Amino acid sequence: QVQLVESGGGLVQAGGSLRLSCAASGRTFSNYGMGWFRQAPGKERDLLAAISWSGGMTRYADSVKCRFTISRDNAKNTVYLQMNSLKPEDTAVYYCAAAPRGWYDPRNYDYWGQGTQVTVSS
Repeated sequence: QVQLVESGGGLVQAGGSLRLSCAASGRTFSNYGMGWFRQAPGKERDLLAAISWSGGMTRYADSVKCRFTISRDNAKNTVYLQMNSLKPEDTAVYYCAAAPRGWYDPRNYDYWGQGTQVTVSS
């Protein structure tokens, strides 16, 4: 089992930035690929950004490419999502998740945080 706790959400104006953090505990963090998802009201939960267990490989959804950056610090058991140039359509609940294998496939994420709200005002 991996326990995940997100932090860093909040209210920001369009064009602003936020950094989300996700602290992991339980099993060895560096054994897991990590991802950030988001879910807006009435919409499906989408994988935005994913990172391999070592941090050497990343993938992004087209909607956030060049604006969001995922990173991880295995020594601190933490994964981050730096979000720049935020838009009102980025408003959603953001979740981090852990995948024991196949970190690039959203179906492989088995462990989830509770989510953190990000609201972008226009």
